[in-house]
Amino acid sequence: MIRGKKYRESVKKYNAATYYDLGEALGLVKSMAAAKFDETVDISVKLNMKKSQSVRDTVVLPHQFRGEKKVLVFCKAEKEKEAQEAGATYIGAEDLIEKIKGGWLDFDIAVATPDMMKDVGKLGMILGRRGLMPNPKTGTVTFDLKTALAELKKGRVEFRADKTGVVHLAVGKVSMESEKIAENVEAVVTEIKRKRPVDAKGEFIQTVSVSSTMGPGVWVAVKDGE
Repeated sequence: MIRGKKYRESVKKYNAATYYDLGEALGLVKSMAAAKFDETVDISVKLNMKKSQSVRDTVVLPHQFRGEKKVLVFCKAEKEKEAQEAGATYIGAEDLIEKIKGGWLDFDIAVATPDMMKDVGKLGMILGRRGLMPNPKTGTVTFDLKTALAELKKGRVEFRADKTGVVHLAVGKVSMESEKIAENVEAVVTEIKRKRPVDAKGEFIQTVSVSSTMGPGVWVAVKDGE
């Protein structure tokens, strides 16, 4: 792969084979970010998993770094007031389902009450491929709309291991204080550890790295048992 000049200059600032403590790793990531925009800081966690195992859940990041998300709520009339008071951007039932079938997707997160899922399920091909389908495992299928929306607005995000056993998640912006990014990283790692499958053997978290959008990955020294 051909790398740009800025990337090649960045990799001279660190040892690609060294595992750094989190604070130092983030300092390196910030120093190697050379793009003209405010790059996102990402974490990649490699897990020791069998193909039959899965890791998926949500975590509320202590520090937000993105603008407020547009939350759509599928619910029936009796829950509309609760959704409105909780701060939903769009609220509806069959009307929203038909609108989405027509190609409208101007929202970031979809939440649904359980009694709506039979109808919302018809949008599987549309919402599923975009990661927008409400799911009980991520707290987006619930009758408790007040709590769900409050957590989403605080910065609750979903994480899941891909087919190779790696969790990728954005945890901040280069412009943020390293301490705040570190707290977000620690929150993610803690929640991943909590989701360790009961039948997992050996060291669960194999490696952790952090990087900026355009920069190289930096290994983080993380003990699996901590």
